Amino acid sequence: MADAVERVLVVVAHPDDAEAGAGGTLAKLVRQGANAIYVIVTNGSMGSSDRAMTRDRLVQIREAEQRDAARMLGVRHVEFLGYSDGDVEDTRELRRDVTRQIRKWRPDLVIAQSPHRTYNLYASHRDHRVTGGVVLDCVYPLARDHLAFPELLPDYEPHQVREVHIMQWQAETHQVAVDVSETMDLKLEAFACHRSQFPDFAAVAAHVRQRCAALGKPYGYAYAETFDRLLIPR
Repeated sequence: MADAVERVLVVVAHPDDAEAGAGGTLAKLVRQGANAIYVIVTNGSMGSSDRAMTRDRLVQIREAEQRDAARMLGVRHVEFLGYSDGDVEDTRELRRDVTRQIRKWRPDLVIAQSPHRTYNLYASHRDHRVTGGVVLDCVYPLARDHLAFPELLPDYEPHQVREVHIMQWQAETHQVAVDVSETMDLKLEAFACHRSQFPDFAAVAAHVRQRCAALGKPYGYAYAETFDRLLIPR
């Protein structure tokens, strides 16, 4: 990142997505003095294989888990937009809601998921792709232009984001590798807060650690998280 980040906004589809893709980076930014905020688009109501689980109960569980994980990383606020898990669509309503959050928190840096289809278990979720695309549309031009969503004025004035980092958990062609060697353990501790999602967290943690090690190896880092980087022209 070219300049120090004072405010970072992370917009993801589900509870646990932020920790999975950027937990180490967020912990590092917070340690450097950044104010971090989460926006979670869905209510997480589909993430269970327990046949006795209900959607309403799962929503409450996953919200609590996400708040616990955020606190562990030092994230100051978590905003839940409440869209149905598995049914995220690129609508005017969602674009307006995300635009409102960008204008409200006025971040220097936005971290988002990739809008591109990839064929792996993490990044291929449709909610991830739709959310990633919506976030990019809101960063430019919707959050920046006063003529977009005039109903948000005057409470939410236009804001121009400085840069966007797009999570590239599996991609080999990333543009930025963040050294998370000192925050890797904290990333995993925060990820472990999502107990409803990981019956065998030890196996998940081993996989995540192995992947972050592989991403860091070309740079001489013990562990890394990787992103594509977009600088927004002023």
